[in-house]
Amino acid sequence: MYTTNVIESLNRQYRKYTKTKSVFPNDDSLMKMMYLATMQITKKWTSRYHNWNSIISKLTILYEERLEPYLNIN
Repeated sequence: MYTTNVIESLNRQYRKYTKTKSVFPNDDSLMKMMYLATMQITKKWTSRYHNWNSIISKLTILYEERLEPYLNIN
């Protein structure tokens, strides 16, 4: 996963929410709309990756010393 893809995805989602509005009465209305859009967009971020258990086990084998504080590996 590339960071730029995540940022591009977020920007695309913002464009979906803002393209129907051509004019905002003030900056606060735009900020409120962007906040609400962010709340809707981030709901999708809680899903796990496909085959995450397999991925984390392989990463644990390769990088056990780095992952130990996060995974409580003894």
